[in-house]
Amino acid sequence: MKILLIGGTGTISMAITKLLAKMGEEVILLNRGSRSDELPSGVQVINADIGNEEEVSSIIKDMSFDCVGEFIGFVPEQVQRDVRLFAGKTRQYIYISSASAYHKPCASYVINEGTALANPYWKYSRDKIACEEYLMEQYRENGFPVTIVRPSHTYDNRSVPLGVHGRKGSWQVVKRIMEEKPVIIHGDGESLWTMTHNSDFAKAYAGLIGNPHAIGEAFQITNDETLTWNQIYETIARILNKPLHAVHVSSEFLTAAGDYDFEGSLTGDKACSVVFDNRKVKRVVPGFTPAVRFEQGVRETIEFVLSHPEFQIEDPEFDEWCDKVIIALEKAKEDIRNG
Repeated sequence: MKILLIGGTGTISMAITKLLAKMGEEVILLNRGSRSDELPSGVQVINADIGNEEEVSSIIKDMSFDCVGEFIGFVPEQVQRDVRLFAGKTRQYIYISSASAYHKPCASYVINEGTALANPYWKYSRDKIACEEYLMEQYRENGFPVTIVRPSHTYDNRSVPLGVHGRKGSWQVVKRIMEEKPVIIHGDGESLWTMTHNSDFAKAYAGLIGNPHAIGEAFQITNDETLTWNQIYETIARILNKPLHAVHVSSEFLTAAGDYDFEGSLTGDKACSVVFDNRKVKRVVPGFTPAVRFEQGVRETIEFVLSHPEFQIEDPEFDEWCDKVIIALEKAKEDIRNG
């Protein structure tokens, strides 16, 4: 099959690019050239900005595809552009949405594709919902061959997946664990969460490509393993061979204590207990079963990051903020005790 991936080198999409190339598919990436040195042989790259609609339209005017995968569409204007570009040029258009679009607060911790979409806490999620609604309208009214895919917390080897971190990623939190400093965990750490390795996600995604049962449908793709946030952090500390000094802080307090967008990423997502029901994608992609347990996947990630200094990005501003929050909480406890 001839498959065009818009992006194709991100956390999710690089795994898909590599798997499709290994399967012998004709893979074309449309992006601005990032991580091109990591691409497998045979993958073609169109160096262009998808935001430049006129340029892209000219490039693809004589091309058609079995599938177009959109990984960097975040607002309705971007998917509207894609419909103009690819209507009549592709047999399938797969849009990456987000599991954070599911209703918050959760009416039930068990999540499936029939769970309502609504998130008053995070604009990112509301924009994803608006994109889904537009694309499904185009499917119903004009036959645009859309498939919606909703990932949750998907990770690769370049960054250790965590709940609370700064703008520069998770390394500073990993460093705090290594230095045996206290580490902030949102809530009481007992809410349920799912971590999905990008190699598992890629297998299900590849099974949806060219699949007639996927047209006009939405699918979530996650691991089947459910963990508490305490278990997640404890696993990371154990792999680092360090004790975990956890400090539990309410998501509401974290949002109020600084200018980090924890209302969206926590109240609108990670603070909610979720267990994903993946039966729908398994029916449509027979044989799909996530194979990478969190302990296995995060061990590979930690080993990779520790051996690649370029991914050890310091964040002293966040480090200082963590110390301030922890000191403030300890002082509040002391004041109450001495009240």
